[in-house]
Amino acid sequence: MHDREFGNGTSNGNDNGTGTGTGNCNCNGNGIRNGNGIGNGNGNGNVNGNEKVKGADVIKMKPMDSEVLREKGHIMVDFIADYYRDLQDSPQDFPVLSQVQPGYLRDLLPNSAPDQPESLNELLDDVTKKIMPGITHWQRPSYFAYYASSTSVAGFLGEMLNAGLSVVGFTWQTSPAATELEIIVLDWLAKLLQLPDHFLSTGHGGGVIQGTGCEAVLVVVLAARDRILKQVGKTVLPQLVVYASDQTHSSFRKACLIGGIHEENIRLLKTDSSTNYGLLPESLEEAISHDIAKGCIPFFICATVGTTSSAAVDPLVPLGKIAKKYGIWMHVDAAYAGNACICPEYRKFIDGVENADSFNMNAHKWLFANQTCSPLWVKDRYALIDALKTNPEYLEYKVSERDAVVNYKDWQISLSRRFRSLKLWMVLRLYGSENLRNFIREHVNLAKQFEDYVTQDPHFEVVTTRYFSLVCFRLVPVDDGDEDKCNQRNRELLAAINSTGKIFISHTALSGQFILRFAVGAPLTEEKHVTEAWQIIQKHASKFTRNGNC
Repeated sequence: MHDREFGNGTSNGNDNGTGTGTGNCNCNGNGIRNGNGIGNGNGNGNVNGNEKVKGADVIKMKPMDSEVLREKGHIMVDFIADYYRDLQDSPQDFPVLSQVQPGYLRDLLPNSAPDQPESLNELLDDVTKKIMPGITHWQRPSYFAYYASSTSVAGFLGEMLNAGLSVVGFTWQTSPAATELEIIVLDWLAKLLQLPDHFLSTGHGGGVIQGTGCEAVLVVVLAARDRILKQVGKTVLPQLVVYASDQTHSSFRKACLIGGIHEENIRLLKTDSSTNYGLLPESLEEAISHDIAKGCIPFFICATVGTTSSAAVDPLVPLGKIAKKYGIWMHVDAAYAGNACICPEYRKFIDGVENADSFNMNAHKWLFANQTCSPLWVKDRYALIDALKTNPEYLEYKVSERDAVVNYKDWQISLSRRFRSLKLWMVLRLYGSENLRNFIREHVNLAKQFEDYVTQDPHFEVVTTRYFSLVCFRLVPVDDGDEDKCNQRNRELLAAINSTGKIFISHTALSGQFILRFAVGAPLTEEKHVTEAWQIIQKHASKFTRNGNC
């Protein structure tokens, strides 16, 4: 096999490699020589880095060589493109849910890293034979489990460019374009969402791309905490109280604990089917009034648009009025459903966002920006900056005034940051907002089609109102209404479906019921995949329905 060298070296001898650059390397054998070498080597070895070959020092390898990148980059792009092709043409080779057992990979890989370089072809062969069996294929068209990790050609190209430039834009100075493009692109997206002007960079607020929604909720909890402590004093931290529904993402609780909020002061208010599992405003105000009477200090409300469990929507208009009444920071977590709100017909679900202090969505969930890309907007940028800023001497440089530049290191937890706005910019430019809207609409329509399948089968029921592209359903209970038995049957049905490897769905629990989740969002999903999925579900459900059981 002919394989190009990684690095510099001229080949003199009998070998199956080609090289570029200067230097002498006399090798007899089959292998790849990575690096610049002087000396003679016999056998099937590789030369890489600072080593001695027959007593001679080897010149350092060249880890980034433009011609090697060109050649190997083509190979990698072909490998990935073939993967996406095969997901559609040969789905039987890619079980959606990995069927391996824990620890499977330990027996397939060596106990230590190689001393000498190996070829890219060898590595990709290992990916195919050893890594792929342990992959749950989120991009397969029959993936319906969790909210999607959406990909696209534009997002992929943006990731490539990001990796190639490899800038670390923690301050404006470290890469002005990285900072300024992020500001501009998040203003674009805010306008598509029709967010209030105070979330734009032209006012006192602005946007920043966090890695995930978990990071977004953490930084705004810290900002809200510091804001209230400045007003009432740092000694009252044990009295601070936060509020959300019991359907709120688990990252909210984690963010509060990291922020020093006492576990007993995290109020997760009960929801039920009467509000389709949205937070009841009366419950919130009652809890706030009760806490104030006890001497507690309410300071944060997390409202969700599109909960992870069932895509429930908290009513932002009345919640925002309550937050404003009591001077409480309200954050809107729209990680999933916020993407759909670029469509005018779904914008109503974030009505009331004008009373929010912060708003977050995950563009990697449903806007095809690839992992990770989580835009966050704040009403008051200084609340965020004052809570997170650090000013070591080695990062200092003089600007004429505080607002002259944005330093995103002070808008996030970490110092280092990727040039994530590149891929979002490319998605918006290469597809256009109308194409993005139509693709989201198509996913919602596919979910409606699945919902219709469920409602037409008397053995199943839709459990919650479908707002977006998630359908929550289950096998119905038998006449005696034994919920425990019904829950067990639905568990068994889920296990049977996922063990086929043909589709992957997930579950949740609502009001003590075991519920099946069918989430449409994979970029390759088409009508035929939804129909095939329903046929598989019906086939495996038949053993529970044949005798009239749940």
